[in-house]
Amino acid sequence: MLGMVVRLFELEGIVAHNLASRFFHPQSFRNMNALHDQLRLSMPQLRITPLLIAANVVVFVAMLFSGAGLWHSQNGVQLAWGANFGPATQDGEWWRLGSALFLHFGLLHIALNMYAMWDAGQWVERMYGYFRFALIYFAAGLAGNLLSLVVHAGQAVSGGASGAIFGLYGALLSYLWLERSRMQPGEFRWLFWAAIGFSVVTIVFGFLVPGIDNAAHIGGLVAGLLMGMLLIKSDGNVIAIQQGGRVASGLVFVVLISAMVARIPPPAYRWSEEKLVRQEIGEFLEQDAAISRTWESVLQQGRRKGVSSDDLADVIESLVVERYEHSFEDLSALPHDARLPSAQQAERLRIYAEQRRDASREMVEGLRARDGKRIQKALEDARKSRRDK
Repeated sequence: MLGMVVRLFELEGIVAHNLASRFFHPQSFRNMNALHDQLRLSMPQLRITPLLIAANVVVFVAMLFSGAGLWHSQNGVQLAWGANFGPATQDGEWWRLGSALFLHFGLLHIALNMYAMWDAGQWVERMYGYFRFALIYFAAGLAGNLLSLVVHAGQAVSGGASGAIFGLYGALLSYLWLERSRMQPGEFRWLFWAAIGFSVVTIVFGFLVPGIDNAAHIGGLVAGLLMGMLLIKSDGNVIAIQQGGRVASGLVFVVLISAMVARIPPPAYRWSEEKLVRQEIGEFLEQDAAISRTWESVLQQGRRKGVSSDDLADVIESLVVERYEHSFEDLSALPHDARLPSAQQAERLRIYAEQRRDASREMVEGLRARDGKRIQKALEDARKSRRDK
């Protein structure tokens, strides 16, 4: 069974709610209105944050209609929809680093993530503008998923928007620190330390609670901090970071991404080969059931209708022996990689197909030779192969 790492915000969401309601709400403190009102005047209507929330919800609903569970989804569904998983991502499906940002493993997972996205997004989108906000979000999400791939050595199936959401909090911290000189001291302290508190507490929870992808959280947070410094606006109303600071943050971001790429461990196996093996196994199991029914039906009709041994042998050879021979060849042609999760099952079925082919061939030869002992042995071999399957 593949290991699952889900970026849940069950505990984080509670902390986010408490911190946001106490520190982030514009009506909580008199001094907070200055920055909040200024941001709302510069951008009365949000665009990207609601669009991202809507996209996540649409994907979640679509997954429900594709077999995902309301409270919990199996790995197979998540993988089919583009979850981040080393053997798949590293097998030419690098787009999974991005698609995983829109996948969630249950209703609570998406609800708390979307709450956290709205909580941070309504600030960061107004601070940075539509385009820069989108760059921060996706850069942080991709960086978080990349670090997750490195830390978990490609063994975890992961998904969720929380890496990108932590990036928004990182950008929020960068903005508040760089623009602290134009804010009331009390306003800055409440906002800055609330964001610090949220980030620290949730990461600590991630180390204490199993199943939380802290690698994506930390990667997203660091990427958001750096992208926030790099992309902060420079206009008459904003005290911008010096050019040297922008260059430095950009270089650090590139160096960190390069270091993570260099440290990606080799995949345990190729996902394309595993999918091929699984597909062939599924097809063979269906074919085997049909062949077995045909074999039994032919024998029963032969007894009832008094069909000659030669005619019965011809029918069994055509409808049973040849089909098992084809199945045996197809199973033998599969990739021979013992690391594949389905490799052992495929090998057992290959041996089984060979045994069924040989048993049916023995029956055909026994029928043509009118040899009752060979026919009986063929029946016993066929039954034994079914039991050992």
